[in-house]
Amino acid sequence: MINPEIILDQVVNGLTIGSIYALIALGYTLVYGILFMINFAHGEIFMFGSFAGFAVLSYSSASGFAADHPVICIAAAFAAGMAVSGLLGGLLERIAYRPLRKAPRLSPLISAIGASIFLQNVMMLIVKARMQVYPDLLPEKFIEIGPATISYFQVFIIGSSILLMAFLYFFIRKTKTGKAMRAVAEDRDAASLMGIDVNRVILLTFVTGLILAAAAGVMVGMYYTQINHMMGFIPGIKAFTAAVLGGIGNVAGAMLGGLFLGMAEALGVLVMPAEYKDVIAFGLLVLVLVFRPRGILGEVVSERT
Repeated sequence: MINPEIILDQVVNGLTIGSIYALIALGYTLVYGILFMINFAHGEIFMFGSFAGFAVLSYSSASGFAADHPVICIAAAFAAGMAVSGLLGGLLERIAYRPLRKAPRLSPLISAIGASIFLQNVMMLIVKARMQVYPDLLPEKFIEIGPATISYFQVFIIGSSILLMAFLYFFIRKTKTGKAMRAVAEDRDAASLMGIDVNRVILLTFVTGLILAAAAGVMVGMYYTQINHMMGFIPGIKAFTAAVLGGIGNVAGAMLGGLFLGMAEALGVLVMPAEYKDVIAFGLLVLVLVFRPRGILGEVVSERT
């Protein structure tokens, strides 16, 4: 019989990694909801955000500033990651996707895959094909909650992810820009006739999703302490799985799908070897596509013409 303490620890681990998957999945679902396309370069922008945060933390650690001001340095790392990913996302949308909006659906998909490979190789040229070690600025302290043990950094990841997801939900539901996003997602032509700048809204949607992915990238670097130029591929595909699981195009579904996938992986390793955890994610993807392709919270919609 499995020890209940181990189960609770795995639940905490599942919530932690699930929060990260959810942040990345939101980018997929935002773009799909407004353009009906999958940005398969999303994982590589996540990787660039992680490296931008790494550059800030490495420089501040080498200069000695991080030892006295760790909170400022961590905040600067997140800001740098978000800025770099947002800028790259804007360029990607303008160069690789906007010219192909009226092209057959296969064209932007091929463009996205090409952009993904290009960005991987650009980073490999910059840092070479080796692991980079993230500076460790947070103390290794733990909180005992009943029989469960949770680290300060896990609390930070879960709490920050919840705040970011809550902010996004408020932004989309309550702000004028968020309402414009929903209008463009509902009917792009009608939104344009109503005076909404469709190109600006689509660009902002790309940037918003990639800013969240950048935050997740910095969290992954600090949590696992090692990054490389290929780090975006598997998390990107798993986050896509989470988006499909929850109902791609549905913001709440992406959040739920990410948390569900994280929990499934964490609890799955209790009954199978840890090296098979990727099988759980991709097995879920296959099952969802076969038995419920619209996802948990997705709706059946007619195809756009």
